[in-house]
Amino acid sequence: MKKIIYILSIIALTSTFGSCYDLDTYPGDKVNQGQFWKDESEVKQGLIGIYSVLRADYVYGLQFMYDNIGELGIGYHSQSYVDATNGNYTGRTDIVEGRWQAMYEVIQRSNSFIRNAQNVSFLTTEQKEAYIAEAKFLRAMFYFSLMDIFGAVPYYDETTDVNADYATLFNPRSSVEQIRSYILSDLEVAISKLPVKWEENQYGRATKGAAYALRGKVYLYNKEWTKAIADFEEVVNNKSNNYGYQLHGDYAELFNLYGGKKSNEMIFAIQNIGGTSNANGMRFAFYLGTRSTYGSCWNNGMPSCNLVDMYDYPDGKPFNWEDAFPGFNAQDPDLQYANRRSHLDVKLSTDGKKIESTLNADIDKIKAAYENRDPRLVATVITPYSTYLGWFSNAAKDMQFALHSTTGGSPNESNGFIRNNNNWVTYFWRKFVPEANLGGALTDRSHTPIEFPLIRLGDVLLMLSEAYNENNQLDKSIVELNKVRARASVNMPDLNSGPSWLAVTSKEQMRERIYKERAVELACEGHRFSDLRRWGMAKSVLNNKPVVNIYGKTLYTHKFEDKDMLWPVPTVEIEMNSALLPNNPGWE
Repeated sequence: MKKIIYILSIIALTSTFGSCYDLDTYPGDKVNQGQFWKDESEVKQGLIGIYSVLRADYVYGLQFMYDNIGELGIGYHSQSYVDATNGNYTGRTDIVEGRWQAMYEVIQRSNSFIRNAQNVSFLTTEQKEAYIAEAKFLRAMFYFSLMDIFGAVPYYDETTDVNADYATLFNPRSSVEQIRSYILSDLEVAISKLPVKWEENQYGRATKGAAYALRGKVYLYNKEWTKAIADFEEVVNNKSNNYGYQLHGDYAELFNLYGGKKSNEMIFAIQNIGGTSNANGMRFAFYLGTRSTYGSCWNNGMPSCNLVDMYDYPDGKPFNWEDAFPGFNAQDPDLQYANRRSHLDVKLSTDGKKIESTLNADIDKIKAAYENRDPRLVATVITPYSTYLGWFSNAAKDMQFALHSTTGGSPNESNGFIRNNNNWVTYFWRKFVPEANLGGALTDRSHTPIEFPLIRLGDVLLMLSEAYNENNQLDKSIVELNKVRARASVNMPDLNSGPSWLAVTSKEQMRERIYKERAVELACEGHRFSDLRRWGMAKSVLNNKPVVNIYGKTLYTHKFEDKDMLWPVPTVEIEMNSALLPNNPGWE
């Protein structure tokens, strides 16, 4: 834990629950007890001090970049987690230190809130218990994220007062089993005391359903299938309460919720807001958008070719590039590169303002190769020769993604073409990337006001499907996965609905289906790295695997060794607290 104490400025908080403050301006890990806790509005402000940091980069603000460490995304910058991707990170790398320190700072906020809320006299017992339960839900989530990445970590609860105990914060690491027990204890309180729903103007606060879903995930990660099933069934089947969660009919719209738009699929999500005087969002535009996006952005994170090739045909048959372009997957790298350029490239005019020649490319055929697929592909990824509503010269402008020959002009946003900031020939994210200026809601490229899901029903259904499958309940597993495929805007055919390629008759086959379904449903939401590790697949899927561009040319090589199952305890933390030793395996 950082040994620096910051005082949270109350001036930075507003009385509206969904409002936030800028962490770069108002850092802090505790509330000044002498100036706070005078009435319920100030208790709410203290709670805002926890929620506000969900957007911080190393809390969940860059959660979407975790897919780059898996096989669904790629990147070229430190904020893209490229150091973890290529194996060049250590206990001193920013992403390692940042995750550890940011999580402990927000845990301390939770602890301070719980400690202070216990002592107020102006709340009823019921009110007090509900507030404390909310903070314990958040604390459980933070510890779960720490445990997932670092394994055994030191535990501090509300009995720790940073002001009083500053010189003695040298706890050793508690075991994973101990941390999990603390998490489950917090979630038991949250389930018992949190409401099923809040009032409309309190949208975004943790609920009983969110606590059940998170506890189910904790059980799932520990392979406690029966307990996970019970919690997920509670949420999915409304066993004790009417939670009201539903799959959002329009998959693309689900990742473009802003300006008061809401969805019953969101179980717990970060509430981002924007506007000229209230820019408090996440860096979707900045890191996932291109130069064609509002503010001229960097596309530090991009979808991988592995992800794009996972999306099936609309009839559920696995996609194969050879169906559209024979020779596309030639074994010889040079021949493959030449074949793909021949099939895909066009020539731009010298001034770069238009496509002068399609050369050998059939643009309609190329577009069909992407559009005649699972509809989640074009909702998630900007694919070649599709368009994106960007922003240029203070106005909305349609931009096209063209793959161009080395001859002719170069594409840029002034001429209506999307370009890669790193000059890589890759796909771009459409999911979470704002179009135009979101009707005026987007005023700062670092603060996209789109809601970001940490727990949503689509994920819970797939986790329930997985738990059923591992618990030898294949038929039930298939039912839950089919629900996700049946979303109105997706409408992919059910497993076991006729054709041989949809047949699933064993646990092993169902595991393969869950592996793919979680990829195409949850891409860019940051779940993949954890999924691969808990499935025991990370090394086989990632280690020494080339990361390629659309032409098949290697950009870099992914590395994953046994030691990468857990990140190292940050070196600076060990230097301050030797009780954190021994470090994780392979990091000694």
